[in-house]
Amino acid sequence: MKKTVEEHAARFDDLAADYDDDQSPEYNECVALVLEHASPDSDDTVLDLGCGTGAIALAADAGRVVGRDISEGMMDEARRKAGERGLDNVDFGQGQFREPNYDGDVDIVTSNFAMHHLSDAEKREAISVIAGLGPRKVVLGDVMFFGEPNPEEPFYSPEVDDPATVGVLADAFTDEGYALTAVEMVHEQVGVLVAEKR
Repeated sequence: MKKTVEEHAARFDDLAADYDDDQSPEYNECVALVLEHASPDSDDTVLDLGCGTGAIALAADAGRVVGRDISEGMMDEARRKAGERGLDNVDFGQGQFREPNYDGDVDIVTSNFAMHHLSDAEKREAISVIAGLGPRKVVLGDVMFFGEPNPEEPFYSPEVDDPATVGVLADAFTDEGYALTAVEMVHEQVGVLVAEKR
């Protein structure tokens, strides 16, 4: 991680109010694909890590959705939107990939545009923690490299982001007993991975 958790949290606190208005088409396509692949049942519990303002958590049609993030500002936006929509099956709280602050049952873990802040070793640790929660499926939408990134056109901010290759992410999931059942490239540097328990 190129910045501390506290630095990332403060940065996203500052961005929270306008975050939803500033998203790229690729981000929005990832949201749609993560939701499509997650496809929870009405009695499933979904854990959305790096939930931000709730793009996934508030749209997941599940029995229960638990959103975790490091930024109170982002979660305040998510809580506000949940209140406006009258949703009472969503719970937001402090948590991070390697310490999700959740120990209940979870059927599906989702994450969109958050894990790329971790180093490759930290991603591997995070995926191990996620696997330890026992979900049958993990759906990850994120900045990830399908080939060599073009330094002239980075889709990420090198000073704060640390994207992995698809191969690194795939290996981390398979090492934890998951099989990749879908890989969707949205852009050469953006995609969605679906990992399911073998």
